[in-house]
Amino acid sequence: MGLEKEKLDSSIIMDEDEFNRSIEPILSGKRAPYADTFSARDPQDINAQLKVGFEDVIAEPSSSHSFDRVWVWSHAGFELVKWLFYRLLSTLLAVPMAFVLGVLFAVISLVHIWLVRPCIHTVFMLLPSIDVVWRSWTDSFVSPLMISARKIFSSVRVTTLRELTLDLL
Repeated sequence: MGLEKEKLDSSIIMDEDEFNRSIEPILSGKRAPYADTFSARDPQDINAQLKVGFEDVIAEPSSSHSFDRVWVWSHAGFELVKWLFYRLLSTLLAVPMAFVLGVLFAVISLVHIWLVRPCIHTVFMLLPSIDVVWRSWTDSFVSPLMISARKIFSSVRVTTLRELTLDLL
């Protein structure tokens, strides 16, 4: 176990032509209107944390290595299962989730446009009159109280005494 000295890397190699053929529309004479979105499906890189590779999940320290073939096949299995399950789950769930999220964002937009924003504008319209009432209340009641407290406590002096203890032997 782990006595092999060679380091083997595993990868799935796909020709660029084969890859491009797999994502082209079936009718090659017509170009799909969404064909430009294949290259940049996450242009703002908002899902950068999901770029997980085999080395990010499984790592063997140098003190304990399995056989090289085990490592290669587990790497290939990980990548294949991740790829297959993502394709399967996205095929089954992408359209319904897009529908649900579309409804959710539509409701949030509706509430923001027709409820939240008008309430905020109403509050901003009321603030000048509330400001006048607040200033008059503080000028009439709070300010004289604070002036009196300042005059009372301005004559208070605080001194601290430190006792010195000298040990004379």
